[in-house]
Parts: sequence; structure tokens; C-alpha cells
Amino acid sequence: METLRTIIVEDEKISREILKNYLAKYCPKVTLVGEASTIEEALVLIRNNELDLVFLDVEMPYGNAFDLLDRVGDVSFETVFVTAYSEYAMDALNQHAAFYVLKPISIDDLIKAVDYVVAIKEKEERLGNGLLKTTLEVAGCKITIPTLQGFEVLEIAAILYCKAADNYTEIFLKNNVKKLVSKTLKYFEDALISNNFVRVHKSFLVNVNAITAYNKGKGGSVTLVNGKEISVAASKKGTLLSFFK
Repeated sequence: METLRTIIVEDEKISREILKNYLAKYCPKVTLVGEASTIEEALVLIRNNELDLVFLDVEMPYGNAFDLLDRVGDVSFETVFVTAYSEYAMDALNQHAAFYVLKPISIDDLIKAVDYVVAIKEKEERLGNGLLKTTLEVAGCKITIPTLQGFEVLEIAAILYCKAADNYTEIFLKNNVKKLVSKTLKYFEDALISNNFVRVHKSFLVNVNAITAYNKGKGGSVTLVNGKEISVAASKKGTLLSFFK
């Protein structure tokens, strides 16, 4: 990857100029291909350019960042939200924003955001070229899960993924069996994190060895050996891709 093809979507001219100057001075891996002050202008730029990264203000005239992302639909670029309103942080994560930078912009935070996207894009390119392979071996360990009668022993390697269900967790196994366990997903994340499992989304914990494909697109996703496709939060891509080389 040479540079990140980028646009800035920001209704305030001064804020656009500040961000543009910071990118030019501190982020050499960014190539700015356009600016937009409204959702409509942003849509034109997005539809007419192959983009790697969009810096997106949350609040704009006649709509907000989430309206824009809904109208764009499936995309392959990463999004960095830039805003003065920290209460949007959870919405940003839910919309698969790669990073969240508060105004006034910290140069260090901006550099971190760009570096994060660069790392993701470079690994996605290598993955697309078939150069990635897992660094892990199949675990031979076991885990116990509570039952009404006592506990059940599961082979960790037989677990494809775990899904949050309020204060319960659904465990999906290779033999198409599902177990409902009265433990939170965080419990299983802590228990399995050293056994080739990765949290790819707030609701999903995945066995890396069960992954057969990584799919770019809005947020990205992984396909498992049973054909199940699971969304990958942008903030989790770096952790996921670190399991490959």
C-alpha cells in the first residue's frame, strides 16, 4: 500500500483546515483527495473515488455521520470520527468506526488513528494476496461449563464461536450443537483468550482456527468453517489480524 486515499467530511471550514494541515504535516501516509462540508457533497466524493479512509464529523447540517454511513451502505474504507461530543463514542463503535478523535484534535491521537488504519490496510492487502497464514496451532485443551447437574467438559478446539446473550453465552460447536451457559461472554473471553480465541465484536468471540475467510466491506467480517459469517468491529481488526502473518 502506498498511501491512504482520504477525504475529510466536516462542515466547519476552520476545522477542515486544521485537520488538513495536521495530516499534511504529521501523516505522510495520507493522500487527501477531497473535502466535503455536507452529507450530499460527501456522498459524491465517496461514490466517485476508491477511498481507504474517511475523516467524518458527527454533527453536520441536515443530518449526521450515521445518516451518511447508512446511505453509503457497504464500503471498504475505514472511518475515523472527529467530533467535540464524546457521548457519540458508543455509536461510533456500533457503526464500526476505526478510531474516535475528540476536538480539539490531539496530534498524537490523530497519528495513532492513521497508524491504526495503515496497519489494517496493509494486512488486508497481504491477506488479499494470499500471503497470510495463522501463527497458531489447534489447542488440545478442555474447558468446563456449568450445567444443572454439575458441569460438562468441552474440547476447546471443537468450539467455533461464542455469542453474547445478555448475561448468558451461546457456545456453537463443530458438530452443530449449541450450548447455553449462564456465564457472560467476558468470562469466556478471559478463559479462552490464550487458546486462539479473539473478540471480534461486542457480541462475538471466535476461534481463530475456525476462520476460513476474511471479508472486507462495511466493518469487515470473517467466515467460519460452518459457513457462518460474523461481523468484525473496526476497533477489533488489528487484534484479529495480529493472529496472522
